[in-house]
Amino acid sequence: MKTLRNFKKMLQFFHHAYSKLAMMLLLAMCFFTDTLAQSDILNRYVQEGLNNSQTLKQQQFSLQKAVYALEEAKSMFKPNVSFNTTISAAQGGRKIEIPVGDLVNPVYTTLNALTNSTKFPQISNTSEQLVPKDFYDLRFKTTMPILNAEIRYNQAIKKEQISVQQTEIQVYKRELVRDIKIAYFNYLKATEAVKVYENALKILQESERVNESLIKNGSANPTVLVRTRNEISKIDAEISNAKGNQLNASAYFNFLLNKDFNAKIEIDNLDTSVLNLNLEEGHREELDKIQAGININKQLVGLSQSYKKLKVGASLDLGSQGRFAQIANSDKNFFNPNAFVLLGVSFDLPVYSFGRNQLKVKQAEMDLAALDTQAQQVKNQLALQAETAQNSLNSAKKVFESKASQISTAERYYRDMLRRYKEGNLNFIELLDAQTQITTAQLQQSISLFDVWQKWVEVERAKASYELK
Repeated sequence: MKTLRNFKKMLQFFHHAYSKLAMMLLLAMCFFTDTLAQSDILNRYVQEGLNNSQTLKQQQFSLQKAVYALEEAKSMFKPNVSFNTTISAAQGGRKIEIPVGDLVNPVYTTLNALTNSTKFPQISNTSEQLVPKDFYDLRFKTTMPILNAEIRYNQAIKKEQISVQQTEIQVYKRELVRDIKIAYFNYLKATEAVKVYENALKILQESERVNESLIKNGSANPTVLVRTRNEISKIDAEISNAKGNQLNASAYFNFLLNKDFNAKIEIDNLDTSVLNLNLEEGHREELDKIQAGININKQLVGLSQSYKKLKVGASLDLGSQGRFAQIANSDKNFFNPNAFVLLGVSFDLPVYSFGRNQLKVKQAEMDLAALDTQAQQVKNQLALQAETAQNSLNSAKKVFESKASQISTAERYYRDMLRRYKEGNLNFIELLDAQTQITTAQLQQSISLFDVWQKWVEVERAKASYELK
């Protein structure tokens, strides 16, 4: 009678435990019944990741650099003032012979004879060194372009590069949003797997205790206990593996948020009804990036054609030139009488370069044509990405629905096995197999649910549906 009571207790425990497990799994599935608007934990994590991303900060620095480059390009039309000084000292080199004595001495001799005096002395021939000796050149030089098409095209290119960097930031934000959400669902998937295995372990441990009691009373075969302990070992291994996956998923998720790898992760309430809604098509920033690239290439074509246009510039020099010796040995200084003003206007118009400029234009035009073709290809690729992501989501939904029916079938099979076990027409091994089938089906359904969410995130990314702030 005692053995029979133990049998009944064991059967009641199995029935109660699996009913409890089924209820827990049902609660886990219903865990996602609140609306997304009511629980914004995941959205808060997404914003936290966007605010803390080091890569995104680097992108912002690159954007600011592009802004500075545009300001630099604008400043090219403004005057440029520089201070230049040259001081030279030389010895030797070529000389210019100046026959001053040969030219003047005969005249001076005649004058002395006429005046009967020596007022006009004889002088020697002299020479002047061509290389400047003891010479300085001090000047403030101001230059300014008046007409230059190259500067104007360069300014337009810098402006388009800002657009490219802005779209780069938006594209990276969308990629980061997708990565954060997928990493979050991977963590939830791993967490749910740990729960399922731990619940299965509790049932097996209770089964082990009951079987030990039955064996002591001679009401059960010892092989039942061997099989139970073997299943416990398997579940222990699965729990260890699931916890390892959970830790890895947690570390990667916190890495994306730039937080400590062991930081606690809150569980969000997600509305599964949104999985059946069609996501609206957003604007893909990749198209803006391609268009900005096309605009840059158009400016490059204009830049290569600008060789035909006249360049006009102006310069103004304010300075002083002379010898230091003259300043040291007289009342002269840098400004009197050596100061000077020099105003210049330059004109530059290429005449002939043996076709080099025309070939540069052709190269720029080919780059533009290639980018135009690439733009259409990118549009097709983005459309294909959205289509395949939607197909993958639909397939994942069907898999999830099939897993739900598999749980129903496994539970019905277990009830039949339990009834036969009560009647003594079934051994414990077969009942244990039925229990394992339920655990497997429940785990697969839990995993398939998060697979659906991950596919949904891929669709959200492919359609650019997430609203970036």
